[in-house]
Amino acid sequence: MSFFAPPPRIETELFTRLPDRFRKARRTSWGDANRAGKPVDSFLEGPAFDRQGRLYVTDIPFGRVFRVSPEGDWEQLAEYDGWPNGLKIHRDGRIFITDYKRGIMLLDPDSGAVTPFLETARSESFKGVNDLVFGPAGELYFTDQGQTGLQDPTGRVYRLGADGRLDLLIGTVPSPNGIVIAPDASFLLVAVTRANQIWRLPLHADGSVTKASIFCNLHGGPSGPDGLALDTEGGLLVAHAGFGTVWRLSPRAEPLARIASCAGWSTTNLAFRPGTAELLITESETGSILRAVLEVPGLPLHSHAP
Repeated sequence: MSFFAPPPRIETELFTRLPDRFRKARRTSWGDANRAGKPVDSFLEGPAFDRQGRLYVTDIPFGRVFRVSPEGDWEQLAEYDGWPNGLKIHRDGRIFITDYKRGIMLLDPDSGAVTPFLETARSESFKGVNDLVFGPAGELYFTDQGQTGLQDPTGRVYRLGADGRLDLLIGTVPSPNGIVIAPDASFLLVAVTRANQIWRLPLHADGSVTKASIFCNLHGGPSGPDGLALDTEGGLLVAHAGFGTVWRLSPRAEPLARIASCAGWSTTNLAFRPGTAELLITESETGSILRAVLEVPGLPLHSHAP
């Protein structure tokens, strides 16, 4: 981003935080691998809205899923043996979770049951799935990040067709994370955390990906781009974990705004309240959900189609 002048700054406010009754800082096996053994009381991710305007978020180290009312009240829906990260709600109402430990899972919001949907790729374990997005035909695109990075650029992006066919689109990504699809399904944008880049993956009619390219480079920092979202002008919203920022980029990757965290530095993921320009952001350092009202509404997700 050093090619451009600093973009205008937009402030956030605290919408709500994980209530104290759900917090108990302790060591976990996830924290040993990903937080150098530091005790944590939560790590929020995967924000997604249902048709009633309720916000779902995951809590990776403790295998929990919460639902937050429009007023900011929390309820725990599930707690299970897993590391849930991304979450999206299919147009048919099914709730899909990318679980680092378990693969693709389904959540029943009424019973709280979490059941396997896709645990392996042709009997081979995933590295550690991270985030997901639905295409216009109901196909599911998801990232398989694991511990990949510049030392091991073998992260993967998959497409699971509505017919059940699983295709590996690319397998040379150093830490694929957040993912969005163009409105016409002509390309994917993928956050590549450890390279501090956003990659553009053209989608061809025959199902292949060629000419994968760098859409933009971020300046750096202790982490990198995480969750992604699109707005109705084709702008890309990038949660920059480790920098307490959400960037808004033009369709040509010009920085248009810096949305600054009012809490910690770990801005991990984001979602627009459907039909509005209200952006909700998970800040995982403090277990908070931040709010900003932008000038441009979010792009309707295919998962919200009738």
